[in-house]
Amino acid sequence: MGEAHNSTATKSHIVSSELEPLILVDSDDLEVGFLDKAACHDGDGLLHRAFSVFIVNTKGELLIHQRAANKRLWPNYWSNSCCSHPRRGESMQEAVARRLEEELGLSTELKYLYKFEYQADYHDVGSEHELCWVYAGRTQAQPMINTTEIRDWRWVDRATLSAELAQHSERFTPWFHMEFGRIERDFPHALEPKQ
Repeated sequence: MGEAHNSTATKSHIVSSELEPLILVDSDDLEVGFLDKAACHDGDGLLHRAFSVFIVNTKGELLIHQRAANKRLWPNYWSNSCCSHPRRGESMQEAVARRLEEELGLSTELKYLYKFEYQADYHDVGSEHELCWVYAGRTQAQPMINTTEIRDWRWVDRATLSAELAQHSERFTPWFHMEFGRIERDFPHALEPKQ
């Protein structure tokens, strides 16, 4: 794995809870109810709304992060820039902007790319079953990571990242594999340093 860059700019505050209600949806992304985060991730997981964000810098490098060790699912795994869930009564645009600031201290214009449904098991601990909206954006800023959510982070160029995903797939979250592959294939412009 390439060199990680521990940020000198950090913050530490709790921004999520196993008790917060997530938005349950059907495969058409229509709301069907609400359930706490912990229950949504039990067993095979219940389908809920989520999002993933990909941020690139002016060199075209992607910001990836290592999930905190205290995460229930995929702790210490590397993943895309930011990923989470909208809250009850919150629009996706509000949720994505909120979480980007909470986790990374960043604010930037984000472009919606696509959404997809997936299910992935993490040993016998639980599962993700998400209808995930995928966004991309650009920044010239350096992140200020929230250490309750993120263990480490780094900027990485696409060629290096593709090689690492192939050679060390076990170090990355399953949704990151799916999303990065789809963006490379169908939305490569989203990972360019300029529009």
